[in-house]
Amino acid sequence: MTTSLGGCGTASDLFDKFKAKDDTFVDEPADKLYNEGLYLMNHENDPKAASKKFEEVDRQHPYSDWARKSLLMSAYAYYNSGDYDNCIGAATRYVTLHPGSPDAAYAQYLIAASQYDQIPDISRDQGRTEKAIAALEEVIRKYPDSEYALNAKKKLQGARDQLAAKEVAIGRYYMEKRDFSGAINRFKTVVTRYQTTRHVEEALARLTECYMSIGIVGEAQTAAAILGHNFPDSRWYKDAYNLVKSGGVEPRENKGSWMSKAFRKLGLG
Repeated sequence: MTTSLGGCGTASDLFDKFKAKDDTFVDEPADKLYNEGLYLMNHENDPKAASKKFEEVDRQHPYSDWARKSLLMSAYAYYNSGDYDNCIGAATRYVTLHPGSPDAAYAQYLIAASQYDQIPDISRDQGRTEKAIAALEEVIRKYPDSEYALNAKKKLQGARDQLAAKEVAIGRYYMEKRDFSGAINRFKTVVTRYQTTRHVEEALARLTECYMSIGIVGEAQTAAAILGHNFPDSRWYKDAYNLVKSGGVEPRENKGSWMSKAFRKLGLG
């Protein structure tokens, strides 16, 4: 309990009173701060307050084992509060300071998850999606045998699907403008880079339509044939099949086509 500053005291007395009033001068035990952070996180459901406790461990006891644990927990707390930038900052610092720690894989995953959770809808710029893909690939590359690599692969598929969706949307826009060359370039990106996404079926059907529209019938036949070979039950194949049939031809794959090469490269052709 503090007393008033009235009366004649020495400089030392005044400092002691000031120190007692300002808890920034009071070092608390690292384990106490850490456990308070855990309590706020697990029982009070207050990740923002928890992150402050974990940061205090690092500030007051920077070279302790508690500081290492708290740095990771602060990243986790930030992630749970939706403060992705601070999560990325804390997790990056953890990986930099403790690259050999068994928990480094989790810290790396928190970086990737923070980027992934900020992926925008396809109507917006996909720069954040590109960052998410790079971060997820880093988890898989650095820690291939960890449990986080499996989760990263699932998220990576989702992020790649997002980029494919963006390309298809732009391709459809070009088709509406009857800019078939521009549309083909967009659908080509889906076929060459995102064959494992759900959008490749539509991309092949749209390529069939684009090539038929500009009179390159052989490529239209190839697009329809590859679509039928890989996705025989797809509604997109029915559309593509009917389109080439309406032009008096059948789906037929040209093995020299860039589409055939793209699918053979992935082992789908």
